[in-house]
Amino acid sequence: MANEISVAEFSDIVQEFASYKLGIQGCSSKTVDEYLLDLRTFFRFLLAKERGIDYESDEFLEIDVRVMDLKRISAITTAQIYDFLMYTGNIRGNQSSAKARKLSSIKGLYKYLVNKRNYLDVNPAQNIETPKSKKALPKFLTLEESIALLDCVQNDVESKNRVRDYAMLTLFLNCGMRVSELVGIKLTDMDPELRSLRVIGKGNKERIIYLNQACRTALAQLIEERRSPKFASVKSKALFLSNREQRISVKTVQHIVYKYLAMAGLEAKHYSVHKLRHTAATLMYQSGQVDVRVLKDILGHEQLNTTQIYTHVSDAHMQEAMEMNPLATVSKPMPKAPKKKKTQQGEDADNSNDNSDAE
Repeated sequence: MANEISVAEFSDIVQEFASYKLGIQGCSSKTVDEYLLDLRTFFRFLLAKERGIDYESDEFLEIDVRVMDLKRISAITTAQIYDFLMYTGNIRGNQSSAKARKLSSIKGLYKYLVNKRNYLDVNPAQNIETPKSKKALPKFLTLEESIALLDCVQNDVESKNRVRDYAMLTLFLNCGMRVSELVGIKLTDMDPELRSLRVIGKGNKERIIYLNQACRTALAQLIEERRSPKFASVKSKALFLSNREQRISVKTVQHIVYKYLAMAGLEAKHYSVHKLRHTAATLMYQSGQVDVRVLKDILGHEQLNTTQIYTHVSDAHMQEAMEMNPLATVSKPMPKAPKKKKTQQGEDADNSNDNSDAE
């Protein structure tokens, strides 16, 4: 498939860059794969232009990029990078955010080659401005929709995984964790009293998430179930297991969330697993009045500006703010205008001389 990637598809120098991102910088394998996907598209574009290959042909997808060694990469110009960004927008239909990510991957490669390893003297991507992305407000479930979603799981009496699924959705909606963080939780990551648990976030960064009563109750039920005889032979230490008694996969979790969103009648709103993370953050900020700096640590964000997207104001809060204006109650009936006197001819007295010069 076009979106599958292997480091073996690249030259030694790009493989070295991938190893640096993974081993030294501590990026996740998913993040490194995204870098490689972007670089593969970039290299294929350059080689297709050089060889006269149609960008939208099957032949484009078969271009071997292992020829892009250090010598070829050092010959790439700023103009060629601009051409690539134009191609991603005009032909591939990439929006600003997708173009920005591709440029970031290219910049990351050159930063490594120039600044980290001194293989090159010139960085052709250094002064290229990142395309500005539209700052859209995050989509999230309302409090009522969140409760309805949890109710659907509780009422799904035919599911043999109801306890597991309820615990997963409870953690998503209360803790705002990423799906990769949830599937990585081990039984030993939880405090014995279920006051907190440890997760591994982006960049292999560890953080502690404190649990509220809803999470403690849901996890206690799950742990009690795991202690039952039917799980006696399970060797996996993962908290959430698949039907094959192995660590549950991200795709399976996504499928479960979509299933219950559909049961709750919310599928038409195009919610997803990540939207549950948005929901937790938004509800904590708007309803719980959580300080944005605290929210940053809860979500595991590196930068505060990433968290600030959740500080958007709801319609209800805007309406409430309007009502709090001290002038909001200053309202008096409009005084009636005085009635004008009529002349015998039926004209307004004030206008009796308006046409005196008409003759």
